[in-house]
Amino acid sequence: MLAHRRWESLDRAEQSWLRAKYHFAVSADGNPEHAALGPLIVWNDDEIAVGSGFPMHGHRDMEIITYVRQGSLGHRDTLGSDGTIHAGNVQVMSAGTGIRHTEFNTGDVPLKVYQIWLLPRKAGGEPAWDTKPFPKSDRSGRFVVLASGFADDEGALPVRANARVLGAMLKAGESVRHELNSVRRAYLAVASGRIEVNGEPVGPLDGVAITNVAAAQISALEDSELVMVDAG
Repeated sequence: MLAHRRWESLDRAEQSWLRAKYHFAVSADGNPEHAALGPLIVWNDDEIAVGSGFPMHGHRDMEIITYVRQGSLGHRDTLGSDGTIHAGNVQVMSAGTGIRHTEFNTGDVPLKVYQIWLLPRKAGGEPAWDTKPFPKSDRSGRFVVLASGFADDEGALPVRANARVLGAMLKAGESVRHELNSVRRAYLAVASGRIEVNGEPVGPLDGVAITNVAAAQISALEDSELVMVDAG
C-alpha cells in the first residue's frame, strides 16, 4: 500500500524566520491521515532564514536525525558539542535523559533541513550527538544507510531506535529497489526531482508512506535526491 502525502496536503507553520511543513501531524488538529509510522513520529521540512535559528531548548527520550538539504547548519549543546553540518550531510542526537541545544543558519542562503524524530527502543540513557559527511557521489544510483539502530550497518551514524535512515541520488532513468515485507514500513521523501514508486508518480517535496508491500521499486523521472526511513 502506498499513501501519498503531497506537498500541498502537509500541515504548515510560518514565522518571520521559519517556514515549516509537516509530513506527520504534530498536533491534535493536524491532518488525521498523516499519522505516525511505527517509531517514526516526526518528519519536518524546515526552511530557516539567514541569521536565524532555534534558540536553546530541550529534548529527552527521542532520537533526532537532521538531514541538511541546502546551506549549513550550526549546532551547540549542553554536552559541549559544537559543529557545522553542510548540505547532504547528517547529524544525529540521542536525547536520552535530557539534552539542550540550539540550531541556526550559519550560511548566506536559506537553510533547508529535514528533521526526523524516532522513538527510542527504551527510555533513558546518556545523551549523545554526532555528525558525519555522506558524499552524494557515494549514493549515486543506490541507497546508502546514513543512520541506523542496527549494528551491522557499518559506516552509519548510530541511533537507538528500530529504524534506518537512507539516502540516494538517482539520475533520470535510473531505478532502485528497496526490499520490504508485510510487517515493515517505510517513508520516502523526494528532496528534489520526480520519481515513481511502484508505478505511482511522486513529485518534488512529496512524501509517501509504504506499507504491506514486498518491495518498493523506485524509478527517477528526472534527477532526484531521496531520503527514506525504513521503520522496521
